[in-house]
Amino acid sequence: MHQRKIKPIIGISIGDINGIGVEVTMKALLDNRTYKSFTPLIYAHGKAITFYRKQLGLDDFNFAQIKSLDEIQHKRINVINVSEECPEVIPGVETHEAGKFALEALKMAVNDLKEGKIQALVTAPLNKNNVNSEELPFVGHTEFITEAVGSKESLMLMVSEQLRVGLVTGHVPLAKVAENVTQERINQKAKILLKSLEKDFGINKPKIAILGLNPHAGEDGLLGEEEEKIIKPAIHALKDQNKMVFGPYPADGFFGMAHQTKFDGVLAMYHDQGLVPFKSMAFSTGVNFTAGLPVVRTSPDHGTAYNIAGKNLADEGSMRAAIFLAADIIQLHNPQESED
Repeated sequence: MHQRKIKPIIGISIGDINGIGVEVTMKALLDNRTYKSFTPLIYAHGKAITFYRKQLGLDDFNFAQIKSLDEIQHKRINVINVSEECPEVIPGVETHEAGKFALEALKMAVNDLKEGKIQALVTAPLNKNNVNSEELPFVGHTEFITEAVGSKESLMLMVSEQLRVGLVTGHVPLAKVAENVTQERINQKAKILLKSLEKDFGINKPKIAILGLNPHAGEDGLLGEEEEKIIKPAIHALKDQNKMVFGPYPADGFFGMAHQTKFDGVLAMYHDQGLVPFKSMAFSTGVNFTAGLPVVRTSPDHGTAYNIAGKNLADEGSMRAAIFLAADIIQLHNPQESED
């Protein structure tokens, strides 16, 4: 007898309710594919959703207000309140209350993710400035979730149809990048990238390119020694373990000549080295995926965009891509799951 499968639940932490997070979430979930492979659950407050429904004229957006996951409705968009009261919604304005609310939504969603109550988490953008505090230093979603699930390492992996690029150093000031580029870290991040390409993207025997740190990849030590002393030895060590890694490549020439098309993934040394070419190629459909965790987490590749919040100008493409990438990865991990 065929056993009816329950669709996976994808949680969405709403982020800053005064930014574009609510708008792009609502627009993305109006996609007619939403109910085919997963059930959406928004960690927010019904009043915030209703505010934007009216503000943006999204009359087709209907949702089930639930008090616990026991009440979830698998053929509807579900909203669970993360606090009793909803902070005042003021589109485009940074407030302490919105920051506190964003953190509460994230904590609740991550807790449910850890307990297996939801099968993936998509994080809408928040403002680090109004979330960060002395009691809880907040560098970013990636670092927060990595620590929360008890992982020692993860990889910020930017994903689009044209490119997958991981970062050796993530949210690190440029002045401190060089000291954080070590053989050990390159080894760790490369292995996470290779494993993720197999496990999360279904690529057999993946091949990755590793970029240099300095202009022209150091030009044999003339423009910096990191390539000769750190990056090349790390690549040789990985090759000795039969890993398909190549480089180091000068970043400008690598992307300028479209060499990324010859590889399954790219490992950049620092944030802007990877994200500038990535966003120039795929800004409206790019996704931030946290590789190397025991859970699935994605996010759109943009921020709160206060300047256009509440004006019905936000492009939901990146949020839609983040939601459906999470669904695709869940499906790849559990191929036996059938549509409900």
